[in-house]
Amino acid sequence: MPKVVLITGGSSGIGKSMGEFLTKKGFKVYGTSRNPEKYKNSPFPILALDVKDNDTIKQTVAQIISKENRLDVVINNAGAGITGPIEEIPEAEIKNNFETNFFGPIKVIKAVLPQMRKQNSGLIINITSIAGYMGLPYRGVYSASKGALELLTEAFRMELKDFNIEMTNVAPGDFATNIAAGRYHAPLLDESPYKKPYGNTLKLMNEHVDSGSNPKLMAEAVYKIINTPKPKGHYKVGEFMQKFSIVLKRILPDKVYEKLLMNHYRLK
Repeated sequence: MPKVVLITGGSSGIGKSMGEFLTKKGFKVYGTSRNPEKYKNSPFPILALDVKDNDTIKQTVAQIISKENRLDVVINNAGAGITGPIEEIPEAEIKNNFETNFFGPIKVIKAVLPQMRKQNSGLIINITSIAGYMGLPYRGVYSASKGALELLTEAFRMELKDFNIEMTNVAPGDFATNIAAGRYHAPLLDESPYKKPYGNTLKLMNEHVDSGSNPKLMAEAVYKIINTPKPKGHYKVGEFMQKFSIVLKRILPDKVYEKLLMNHYRLK
């Protein structure tokens, strides 16, 4: 019997790539989008779900369970980018980002756990980010939301051991997707003291996404994890230097690492 997989944010980018790959491998995949009617040609069903809306989460999870009688793998992939000087990002936008990147996955996890407990099996994969391992300039809010999800997963893993439910994080680096288009950019203000360094960093970030890795790498990594009986707590997928930056943070003195990041982002 094929495993049943739910992917939030499965209509584009990494989510779409994972959905297509897993469908080809014989999984029964359901993706989600806030506007599923736009994706009628998808090779797997796209259902209506907004990670900020509990009702849509519960309805969609119930719909899948009613049809399949089980739910084996849940991939919390829906997320939102955000950039800007922390001082200048409106508080409402910071809260909105956490609603999507942190509280959204929590809502989805809470909705699927009763079914997974009932079947005494399940795997939840949280898509985080290599940015979640470090506070990046002008991406601090994004780093914080993804870093919070990384830590939450560590705690969840221990709480779920009794129920034979596994949970893991997969942290991608920069991938060639349309995330930059959907990202909230704090405006580049002429009178802002951050105008020049923020402008330079914004340009650099967009270049990284445009020249990023193929999202199929993420699909392959997730497929491998699904077929691993006892997954680790953390996986990183991306360019060598992006993954190595996490190792450097662990071994270098704080100020040295900070200087490396500032040089990378062409800051003083």
